[in-house]
Amino acid sequence: MLTAIVSGASIFTNSFAVKGFDASIFTFLKNALVAIFLFSIILLLKELPSLKKLSKKQWAQLAAIGFVGGSIPFLLFFQALQLTTAINAGFVHKTLFIWASLFAIILLKEKIDKRFMLAAMLLLAGNFAFFSISSFGLPEALILAATILWAAELAISKKALNALSGTTVAFGRMFFGSIFILAFLALTGQAIEITAISAQQAPWILISSAFLLAYVFTFYSGLKLLPVHKAASVLLLAQPITVFLSFAFFGTTISIQDAFGFLLIIAGTFLAFGLGFFLNPKKTKVPAIAPERN
Repeated sequence: MLTAIVSGASIFTNSFAVKGFDASIFTFLKNALVAIFLFSIILLLKELPSLKKLSKKQWAQLAAIGFVGGSIPFLLFFQALQLTTAINAGFVHKTLFIWASLFAIILLKEKIDKRFMLAAMLLLAGNFAFFSISSFGLPEALILAATILWAAELAISKKALNALSGTTVAFGRMFFGSIFILAFLALTGQAIEITAISAQQAPWILISSAFLLAYVFTFYSGLKLLPVHKAASVLLLAQPITVFLSFAFFGTTISIQDAFGFLLIIAGTFLAFGLGFFLNPKKTKVPAIAPERN
């Protein structure tokens, strides 16, 4: 739920932050900075010895996570975000739970009950109520491609989380993702532009990095304890936040349809987890965390 709050505010803020930047340069700087922050957290939490003990297979898992989830989709998403609105980007991104559920069923053999299927329909209907445009163009298609890649990455990350901490997986995603993006910039002759960032642009990079740090730190810690389809479904709560921020800063009208969509998303979230999960968190059963293996 913390991730959903961060995501809703992040998509709104990034729609400003990415303006005036080359999207690829912006993405690299932001992701690389988050990788540095996460490594600092690993040092602070004294997880460095565990990081040094990772096997070649585990490093390969982290590299795959960085490639599938930490590089290509970021390049696609922020390129598209320059061409569309925050609300449209938010809607397409929040279909993540559909694709993540499909990958979870196919790759992880997660079982989805009838209650979640009903919850999914409520969540999708609620998200659709916020979708205010009638066309689906290239920017939205790019965001959809990025979203499907992120969904595939969640399945890979969930497997890695059986033995690794959420912080380690998040670090691997951002560290290797930054390396792949830097390689892309070098191949396209854009790497030199990294040094051309102005003093006016630097604060936007820091703000966007702070949101992304909070996103990956909270989400991967939660994903370790939850099935992929449930963890992804909570992110639907971000869309109302994006809409309300657009209302607060742009005066965008919140219609009865928007309010109805918000209620559907709330109802879908409660149904997906069960009312008792929210009313009695102390009694909620939490899966045991698997010990780290060398």
